[in-house]
Amino acid sequence: MRLDVDAPCELWLKLESLQPIGSFKLRGATSAIRQAGRDEWRTGVWTTSAGNMAQGVCWVARELGVPATVVAPDHAPRAKLDAIARLGGEVIAVSFDTWWETMERGSYPGLDGLFVHPVLDERVMAGNGVIGLELAEQLDGIDAVLVPWGGGGLTCGIASALAAVAPATRVIACEPATGAPLTASLATGEATQVEYTASFVDGAGSKALLPAMWERARTLVDSAVALPLADVAEAVRILATRGHVVAEGAGALSLAAALAGHAGEGRVVCIVSGGNIDPDRLAAILAGEVPQL
Repeated sequence: MRLDVDAPCELWLKLESLQPIGSFKLRGATSAIRQAGRDEWRTGVWTTSAGNMAQGVCWVARELGVPATVVAPDHAPRAKLDAIARLGGEVIAVSFDTWWETMERGSYPGLDGLFVHPVLDERVMAGNGVIGLELAEQLDGIDAVLVPWGGGGLTCGIASALAAVAPATRVIACEPATGAPLTASLATGEATQVEYTASFVDGAGSKALLPAMWERARTLVDSAVALPLADVAEAVRILATRGHVVAEGAGALSLAAALAGHAGEGRVVCIVSGGNIDPDRLAAILAGEVPQL
């Protein structure tokens, strides 16, 4: 979708927010679970997620008729938790540090069945990479693609596909300034930990990179940028009022970066990764505020 706003570039939006679960995560969850053997998922599936991968896993599990469990950080937004419940999933809320450790280990006491890693599973990244193939098929001459960076599975999946079919297209990762480890790591040339503060941009931002994703990103991603929360809130407002698109904080990171000139001139695609935002947060943003947790 073309977005006609005052910007230093020609702006296009890839609206993953219009997926059935309101997020791109349905692609990776479907790819991973359906490629696994029945013996792996017949007793159930589980994941670690702030909400969107959880919905993707729960969606597929419901289709297969098996239980789904989600280990979620305790600051996950109510809109996403409610969606998990509607899809029949069970949520285990833990602290951010416990959630991150669970994602690193791929295990949690009492949980078995198929674990779908929201980032590191190559089948998940392959599902995300289809976005890159679609971009190359649907739009010629893309100079840059801006992608929200959470754990890196979306960015690396898209970048891998574009490297094969449109290698001249630059891929720029977008993070909130409240937790931007990729931006810091690319600047120093080595994996770097940063200070992290939870924010309304709940689908992105962290204190560190998963080691395997750093190794991929350093060769696939052209650059990364950290965006102030005020810029992200403004991008949410612009998407709603000018594009008639509801985006969550992470989904608006790419537009915030494009409007700030981080992709330069030319034809730029912003990946709007999701639209699952709490109504009170959206109302605050539309009223001109930057919502607090």
